[in-house]
Amino acid sequence: MTVTATAPSDSPPRAGWDDLTAELDAWATAGRTATLWWRDDDAVEPTPALDRMITLSVETGAPLALAVIPAGVTDALAPVVDAAPTVTVLQHGWSHANHAAPPAKKAELGADRPTATVLAELAEGRSLLERRFGPRALPVLVPPWNRVAPGVVAALPGAGFAGLSVFGPRRVSTVNMMCVNTHLDPVAWKDGKRFLGDTESLGMAVAHLRARRRGAVDAEEAAGLLTHHLAMDGETWAFTARFLNVTRRHPAARWLPADTLFAAEGLR
Repeated sequence: MTVTATAPSDSPPRAGWDDLTAELDAWATAGRTATLWWRDDDAVEPTPALDRMITLSVETGAPLALAVIPAGVTDALAPVVDAAPTVTVLQHGWSHANHAAPPAKKAELGADRPTATVLAELAEGRSLLERRFGPRALPVLVPPWNRVAPGVVAALPGAGFAGLSVFGPRRVSTVNMMCVNTHLDPVAWKDGKRFLGDTESLGMAVAHLRARRRGAVDAEEAAGLLTHHLAMDGETWAFTARFLNVTRRHPAARWLPADTLFAAEGLR
């Protein structure tokens, strides 16, 4: 089984659109398919940005896994999800509140509180999402800030969770659950939430795809695109659309829905 909680790199590798195509060509030459998936974080209510994200998913046919914050979700979000056949729901912590004491990095599911307290909140969130979204809500946890204490991870299967998603290539662990992470985040969080840029964003994607193809990381883990519909400027939106379209057109690339990715561990 697999678990990781790696933060996006401060100095990601660099690549261009031709490099992305060349890497996918290499997969095709090897007779292999490069699987990808898409996770968008911080959903609580319908907004123009969320509508735009869902429309992009529907238009490109790329399935969208929407990480929803249970404590903040509104009744109005459920019909929006119901109307979008390409969208599934994951659980984004409980309230996306930081409980880490400075100068530690932000974390809601860290070791700063008793594990039992954290699990009780997560269980309440799980129940809430199931009531709101029915079978669209998967028992998959997305920790806010992609950080989660090992003790919480170890207890997740007993709390009804079958999956976990953070950032970075997954690592082997003894935890009895499926972990499918994200590997490409085009937002420069430490620089005003601007677009990171084509070369650095594509560098993350190409680096993970190449490492998978060469066996340097788990070759079975789909490459994950991470977006945040509420924190994207025009350039980030344009990059996301182009990345989806370029990969969708390549015969060696295949976008997978979250329920398929996590089904190997009996998600349903």
